[in-house]
Amino acid sequence: MMRTDEQPTITGYDRRMYAIMNRREAAPLHATEARRRTVVVAHIVLTAAGIACELYSVLGDERWATFGLLGLLLPWCVATGVINGATRGLLELRVRALDERQRAEKNRVAARAQYVMMWLLLAATVCTGLAGFAGVEIEGLIFPVLFSVFVVHWLMPLWLAGLMAADEPPEEDLPDEEV
Repeated sequence: MMRTDEQPTITGYDRRMYAIMNRREAAPLHATEARRRTVVVAHIVLTAAGIACELYSVLGDERWATFGLLGLLLPWCVATGVINGATRGLLELRVRALDERQRAEKNRVAARAQYVMMWLLLAATVCTGLAGFAGVEIEGLIFPVLFSVFVVHWLMPLWLAGLMAADEPPEEDLPDEEV
């Protein structure tokens, strides 16, 4: 157990991940709130399409869905990287590599994700129950609904972190010093 007066040890892995998450080459893709929202919405759409392809390939035994899933993988990974860049790796970095402000932000994102997921789970439960009362065969819905909710639960913190990320402060042009 670590004493309170000890600083956590930052490893080489932590330094490399911090450097990767703070690269600025893709900054124009997430520089404004509108661009970040667009990337998050695109990521949600790609995730929904991926879930549909996965369910078609597993439950529908459709071979084309597997290739569709493979085609969605690269743009999904790029969108994930852009969101991680916008948040500067808030959810990917270990807690010991974050400063106090980032830790507080990570806790806010986790709390908001839990709150949103609670309502989403309630909605899924109510909709599945209503479908059962309407005479729909719910046994066939259990796996697709649970799989979809699991994926959303896994990605909800990333989406909310991307939506909650603030714009970078503008770089001020410093006047040249007179010699």
